[in-house]
Amino acid sequence: MTPPVVHSLREQIREHILEGIVSGRWQPGERIVERRIAAELLVSQTPVREALRELESLRLIESVPNKGVRVRDLTAADLKESYPVRAGLEQVAAELAAGALAEDVSALEREVAALEVADRAGDSEAQARHTVAFHREIVRAAGNSVLLHTWESLGIEVWTTLSIRWLSPEPRAHAEDHAEIVRAFRRRDPAIGELLKRHVLSCAPRI
Repeated sequence: MTPPVVHSLREQIREHILEGIVSGRWQPGERIVERRIAAELLVSQTPVREALRELESLRLIESVPNKGVRVRDLTAADLKESYPVRAGLEQVAAELAAGALAEDVSALEREVAALEVADRAGDSEAQARHTVAFHREIVRAAGNSVLLHTWESLGIEVWTTLSIRWLSPEPRAHAEDHAEIVRAFRRRDPAIGELLKRHVLSCAPRI
């Protein structure tokens, strides 16, 4: 697997555990042993504990009294729950960011270019990473720290990775959908908020 692009040890460990859940290394109901992960990655147990705590807050794993941490039995319905909330937040973000992004969409265009490369390569990890980065740029451009913090707290990257890699086994192109959003910002489409909301909802896993 290509090493994930991350910025802290905790994030690297989180991605390692997430990869294990997605790939089936840890099955639903199976225990994840903090001590073993620390030994495997040659790190202390503290960042492993922090990564597990983050994944538990996202409901990917659960703590069971006297049994430790285990993988939740996730369904498409579990993954779908965050999408209406995310769609509402991104609708607001798009409306707030519309003026700034109409003037400069270069940050979005960089992510679309990266998505085109990922689509051609069939690289689902890169697709997830650049899809999230594209949407994060829109939320950041809104200039509202509360909105950005709330959006980040949904664990967008984790759920997007699971949706693309776990519940979408057939390769799918993502660049063109995002290029259309860029064009809408550039032409100052008054319905940009609704457009982005529909886009996010369309990405939700099918139950």
